[in-house]
Amino acid sequence: MWRVTSAGREAWKAQDTAIPERYRRLLRSIDIQGDTRAIEELRGQYPEQLVEDWLHELEELRFIESCPPGVPADTALEPSMDKQSLTVAATAAAALADTGAYLAERPAKGRPAKAPGETTILIVEDDPDQLALADLRVSAAGYNVRAVQSVAELTRYLAQHEAPDLMLLDVMLSDGNGFDVLSTLRRNAKFASLPVIMLTVASDPAQVGQGLALGADGYVTKPYSKNILVGLIKGVLGNPS
Repeated sequence: MWRVTSAGREAWKAQDTAIPERYRRLLRSIDIQGDTRAIEELRGQYPEQLVEDWLHELEELRFIESCPPGVPADTALEPSMDKQSLTVAATAAAALADTGAYLAERPAKGRPAKAPGETTILIVEDDPDQLALADLRVSAAGYNVRAVQSVAELTRYLAQHEAPDLMLLDVMLSDGNGFDVLSTLRRNAKFASLPVIMLTVASDPAQVGQGLALGADGYVTKPYSKNILVGLIKGVLGNPS
């Protein structure tokens, strides 16, 4: 079992170009997803011995360390979060488990209120059934819907179109993950204040806290109803009526 050290976390968060991109992505994946999922995904793409060599190289650089017996790997997230952030993450995770939705307490985006028919929602979801359901529910509420099914499609869409009014972003995508996408958006002045709701299948406090720290405006856990999803969209957009 591995966990990311404070030096490793700083390396991927700061996007230190002295550290190879592959290592930064691996560090981010272990930090966010936990070592088991991140490493299994790598083993599905590369020879096992190569993956082991990468891990030991990261250990030599003191970017990761072995977890002491009995200590969950995901506790590696905690040092980067202060007591208040951990409390918020736990509250958010509890709300997700209880109601299926969580609205982050963030300053107003400063955008004028729009009617649903004038509001564009971009859905980023790689599962065809989940995408169809989200499209149906959001469209039924009167919003204009656009959809992409991968990080690559999202990149092309954002380069070719005006920014949407809100994005529904799946955490796990076929060619990347939503946390990476969210982090990239927040570093781009054009999308730094774009409202983003994360779609997830789990309400793990560590992952929820990471998304909130990166700037997520809300969370919805799958499966969800139209009322839950649309209610959160209205809350994020500042239009609860």
